[in-house]
Amino acid sequence: MNDKLKIYFAGSGRIAVPVLEALLRAEEIEVVGVGTQPDRPVGRKKVLTPTPLGAAAALWGGVLHKFDNINAPEALDEIRKCEPRMIVVLSYGQLLKQPVLELPPLGCINIHGSLLPKWRGASPIQQVLLNSERETGVCYMQMERGLDSGPVFKTFAMDVPEGCGADALEMLLGNLAAETCVKTLLDISSGALQPVPQKHEDAVICRKITREDGGINWQESAEKIEAMSRAYENWPGAYFRYCVDGNETLLTVNSARVAADFPAAAPGTLLTQGNRKKMVIACGKDALEILTLTPAGKKSMPVSAFLNGVRGENIEILPGVIPE
Repeated sequence: MNDKLKIYFAGSGRIAVPVLEALLRAEEIEVVGVGTQPDRPVGRKKVLTPTPLGAAAALWGGVLHKFDNINAPEALDEIRKCEPRMIVVLSYGQLLKQPVLELPPLGCINIHGSLLPKWRGASPIQQVLLNSERETGVCYMQMERGLDSGPVFKTFAMDVPEGCGADALEMLLGNLAAETCVKTLLDISSGALQPVPQKHEDAVICRKITREDGGINWQESAEKIEAMSRAYENWPGAYFRYCVDGNETLLTVNSARVAADFPAAAPGTLLTQGNRKKMVIACGKDALEILTLTPAGKKSMPVSAFLNGVRGENIEILPGVIPE
């Protein structure tokens, strides 16, 4: 008799890859299927590319679904054929509706990358970095119709390393989930763990990040803008317009640091005019020294390499508004 816990795993992002690997290694668990988002066009050549989890699951060789809509009747039929006892979701990218939530006997468990009830929603990793929080973690939550509002079985906290960016934090959280998922899911299935309702009055919601969110407002503090560069490093980037003799270039800040030892000036003032090695810009509080950047259509480079290629005298730093 096969008494393994049969799990259907749904995810898309890189954070889900180490969890899938941990579940596949576990002797007490059988992964009966994996669901992910369809392949999407990527890059200038629009090459169809699988999600990170889709690429990893393809190497596994088991049942892999790429649903346009996981809630569609045909998707539900495919998942039902796998006969899962539990559906586990991590960074999938679609909300599960009631028919899916009710399909597995043991319900649907979401592994969420924040300390619920704080940062419910689509961008918890970015919000932790934007707000310079020193602690985050993963929660194992019973899924229900609300947005990340279900009761929580278990929470695992971790420190946020200083200077950490979104990519690194995502993988740290993925590894934390991988280290804890097997025992936690088995304990949920056996009834050893019981869900505890969240304190809904303490809930903080975070929405999906948009392209416009990356525009730098120099009225903000240098600390806030530096945090933006780390939170948005993967997408959309923290960007602004650099104008020389009327010719604008959109620049994305890849790495920067707070420069507190410069005299106060109007936000957006270039404090290192004529310097071919440094770019320091006044902010609402302190100044920001940009270390590496990416000009539109080019690769990342040290700021000195960019400045050495600049030709012109009349330099302006403009807000991060995308030109129409």
